Amino acid sequence: MRWIRLRALLTANLVLFLLFLVGLLLTGHAQENAELADHGQPSQSLGQYVVSSSFGEAVFENWESEFLQMGMYVLLTAYLVQKGSAESRPLDEPAPQDEDPREHRDDRDAPWPVRHGSEALLWLYENSLAIAFGLVFLLSFWLHAVTGAAAYSEEQGLHGGEAVTTWGYLQTSQFWYESFQNWQSEFLAVAAIVGGSIYLRQRRSAQSKPVHAPHSETGG
Repeated sequence: MRWIRLRALLTANLVLFLLFLVGLLLTGHAQENAELADHGQPSQSLGQYVVSSSFGEAVFENWESEFLQMGMYVLLTAYLVQKGSAESRPLDEPAPQDEDPREHRDDRDAPWPVRHGSEALLWLYENSLAIAFGLVFLLSFWLHAVTGAAAYSEEQGLHGGEAVTTWGYLQTSQFWYESFQNWQSEFLAVAAIVGGSIYLRQRRSAQSKPVHAPHSETGG
């Protein structure tokens, strides 16, 4: 039980992710078959739908926006501040995250890249969170384009249109419409937590200031 308790936050989010992914799969499968029936086409099995471009597009266009949001949030909170927000770094004083890891080469419990890594490896490590999110965003962006092109071509075929390449799909308004409709909501959500945490509280949450803290007190 202690092992679970110490990993409960990550575990809970992964379980919710899998539950909602299954929900997306089942409802998407039903919707896809309904659309195929409308066009007089044979239905797909669940296994066929799992590897279909329609399911891939639905997954990757959302992953794209999520990892864009998280990567940008990591970078923006590294350099920008917001007075009163629990999400902001301190206004006029250094944060613990500002410490140069090169001054901790001799710390026994420091991660291996800090203790033994070359300068290049240490630079990669001290920027690894933003880099990782950026790479997953780019991969998701490309997979959204690939699966979206296939799904778009299939839809065009049902209506007598022409298929498109991945590069061609990147130049369509539909691709950017799908991206922008997700991107705008992600940054609205970030703005809501940054601004909302100035005046609102949630006891025990690491994303909130203490309930008794004044509105002007910045977190970090």
